Amino acid sequence: MEDHAGVTRTAARTPSPAAGENRRGLVLIGVAIVLTGLNLRTAVNSVGPVLEEIEAGLGLSSGLAGLVTSLPVLCFAVLGFAGPALSARFRDATVLAGALLAMTGGLVLRGVAGSFWLFVVGTVLAMTGGALGNVLLPSLVKRYFPHRTGLLVGAYSTALSIGGTAASVATQPIAASVGADGWRWALGIWAVLSLVGVLAWLLVPATAGGSRGTHVAVQMRSLVHSRTAVALTVFFGIQATQAYVIVGWSAQYLREAGLSAATAGLLLGLNTLIGIPFSMLVPTLTVRPRLQWPMLLAFMGCYTAGWIGLWVAPTAAPWLWMAVLGLGLGTFPMVLTLIPLRARTAETTAALATVVQGLGYLLAAAGPLLVGVLRGVTGGYTGMFVLVLAGVVGLTILGRVVTRPRYVDDEVDRSVPGWSAGAAPTHVVEAAGAEPPVVTPVRSDDGSPRG
Repeated sequence: MEDHAGVTRTAARTPSPAAGENRRGLVLIGVAIVLTGLNLRTAVNSVGPVLEEIEAGLGLSSGLAGLVTSLPVLCFAVLGFAGPALSARFRDATVLAGALLAMTGGLVLRGVAGSFWLFVVGTVLAMTGGALGNVLLPSLVKRYFPHRTGLLVGAYSTALSIGGTAASVATQPIAASVGADGWRWALGIWAVLSLVGVLAWLLVPATAGGSRGTHVAVQMRSLVHSRTAVALTVFFGIQATQAYVIVGWSAQYLREAGLSAATAGLLLGLNTLIGIPFSMLVPTLTVRPRLQWPMLLAFMGCYTAGWIGLWVAPTAAPWLWMAVLGLGLGTFPMVLTLIPLRARTAETTAALATVVQGLGYLLAAAGPLLVGVLRGVTGGYTGMFVLVLAGVVGLTILGRVVTRPRYVDDEVDRSVPGWSAGAAPTHVVEAAGAEPPVVTPVRSDDGSPRG
């Protein structure tokens, strides 16, 4: 079969990568994946509901409070790039067990920190599990569960939403029940959940968790020549900015508007709760090209209504504004689904996912930090609302690009001669939906294998 770029591809069925693995090992991997998903957002979402207490307990300025809310996103950006290299060198189970163990230690350290910089160190450690999980879980699902990809992605995505919701709702009540310095217990208690994740990965048999030698190098820098890749990266960054401004600052804003700390935490929990069914529904709709642009416009309408309502009448119907913003956050599962839809091969998908999430989170980190700085300078939240509404405009413009049926492979091929030859392995293992994976020998125009 020859595509329009002139690359001939032949495909032959091979057994599933999971064939021969014992059933118990696969069950343990599936459980460990879901438990990891449950921990991906607890360290992030537990900060917003007690941000005021953290500011008072550590003597932080508004600018430093903004850094506290931006730091998790920075960690996702920087630490995520280490995922593929670590997975190529060590067993996936070892990498994720180590990441969750670092998260456990970081959550405890953050709870006992007596200074801002010790709190920063604890936060960096706590974000390790989330950062590496973001990058590695999709590839693990494809490798071990090619016949149940949708089921496993949906399961760990739902677990992610449940964990984030639990952290948003329960953190402030825990802090209030403890009393003085209760915020420390409220932040540290999530270490119990991450420790359970560590134990799950330690129980995975070595024969079921080996991955050394199964990865190939990719030329991620060449993706800068793809208009679609650049648009996806900026789109991801802006939508992540929306999410982390909500997570980091909405509860504090509602408290300053006159709501109780418990109510503000519940409203943040409602916002994340909305994302649970969306994590299952949006990907199934995004794979239909004709629905992508209309669905994106609907999300933009939700963002606009939610932010304006929260700005103009925060106490009139705060549950409605936070719920509508939760619907707008459907852009997250949408962009995650668009990444493989805009790449031709599994190799390009891996490169695109790493670049889009890594650089996108780096861009998003500026959002919560800027909100804190603007709040300190102006004494209010007008700057926050201007920032997020400008982001809605940017998402709409970029959305027109990312919802067009384009492949980043083709755009790079036209700009960087020989890119595919330099980046593609001799055989690319692909898996889609419930179909068994396909080994695709990639050949050049003269019929010889590339690479």
